[in-house]
Amino acid sequence: MTRYFSEGKKVMIQPFASKMMPLLILAALSGTAGASGFQLMEQGSGLGSAYAGSAAKASDAGTIFWNPAGMTQLQPREVSGGLTLVRPSFKFTDQGSSVGVLGTAGNGGDAGGVAAIPNGYLSWGLSKDLFLGFGIGAPFGLATKYDSPWKGSAQSDEFDIRTINLNPSIAYRINDKVSIGGGLNWQRIQADYYRQVGVASPGLAGLKAHLKIDDDAWGWNVGALFTLSPATRIGVSYRSTILYHTSGSSTLSSNGTPAANGTMAALVAGGAQSNVKADLKVPDTFVLSVAQRLSDRWEMLGDLSWTGWSSIKTIHIVRTSGPQNGAPVQDLDADFRNTYRVALGANYALSDAWKLMFGIAYDQSPVKNDNTRLVSLPDNNRTWFTLGAQWKPAKDHTLELGAAYLHIPTTRINNNQTTANPLTNRGTVIGEYDSSVWILSAQYSLAF
Repeated sequence: MTRYFSEGKKVMIQPFASKMMPLLILAALSGTAGASGFQLMEQGSGLGSAYAGSAAKASDAGTIFWNPAGMTQLQPREVSGGLTLVRPSFKFTDQGSSVGVLGTAGNGGDAGGVAAIPNGYLSWGLSKDLFLGFGIGAPFGLATKYDSPWKGSAQSDEFDIRTINLNPSIAYRINDKVSIGGGLNWQRIQADYYRQVGVASPGLAGLKAHLKIDDDAWGWNVGALFTLSPATRIGVSYRSTILYHTSGSSTLSSNGTPAANGTMAALVAGGAQSNVKADLKVPDTFVLSVAQRLSDRWEMLGDLSWTGWSSIKTIHIVRTSGPQNGAPVQDLDADFRNTYRVALGANYALSDAWKLMFGIAYDQSPVKNDNTRLVSLPDNNRTWFTLGAQWKPAKDHTLELGAAYLHIPTTRINNNQTTANPLTNRGTVIGEYDSSVWILSAQYSLAF
């Protein structure tokens, strides 16, 4: 019996033992769970198979992100680039929120929107065993924006997190069975947060706050790839936490609503802006993957990943200038938990030029319960259903298209941010979200 692995070489394998162990690993992974939050999985090819086998398949230069050791399985020079469009939907229904002077406001419409996530990679073989690589992507991101007016405005009107990650990498083939790799990550983050100030006083009804912070920091990643047989690969990879010491500004502005007793005019005139700081540690991740050829046409893929979201508990935002220097601006109480993700995928070769891709995955949300769920991140567990196709118009050219629908169950929220201070009183938001996500991607890879 003949088998083909992803590099297209025709080989002989042992038909039974070589595939039973990976199938047992795949079966063991099928009952586990995984990560979501504001992490972005869309870092290259593989959406059609739910990114299963991400650290093991080493099919193009995108392996630089998933497992840099995979570069040793590529052609001497490869480039890969792509774009993913993500369309989440978050529709809120009120069920008894207590929001003071905002009580007549609406439900905020659909807080989701279309986002584009690009990526690009270059792998270069210095010898048959030593490879250098460079990757660029956006591993974290979040955008929610509610229509105005809405009941949860004092907790969040708009929240936007953006990152960019530059990832120089190196890989070395120790022998035919084992390759290792690693890289440095320079990552930049920027966040914008808009909300209504207070819900208890009519004098604050038109006062808006805008928080803007940013920073850049360094992290690292490592990986190993094990070729158990010509048809079987297992990959492991780890990406470190990255600690940001962000700085920025907090600005107050009026939307023109008249203020009782000049309250708003006094606040805007006396404390319109101050500098702020906040520390944020984005989580580390660990991935175990398997890629197994079953026949000339079928390939099975599996992933088990862990994300250390417990690095984000409470984000303390503190003033660093002005008459209130050292005073807190706001605490964002996320209280995240660590999470798991499991993915299973299959590829079917229709011909030398065409391949079909199928996948399913389960993501566990870092949000613990209704009370810690934030209107800025109404996250919940989700199930991925994916399809894709790969076309090779020539031996060294590959175009991959993928689509995914993420099913999210009805999401409850009961977030109480009531305080006695009218400036910091953000009320209680009670209700549920009807949510879903659609994803489309295109990735082009070239070996030369």
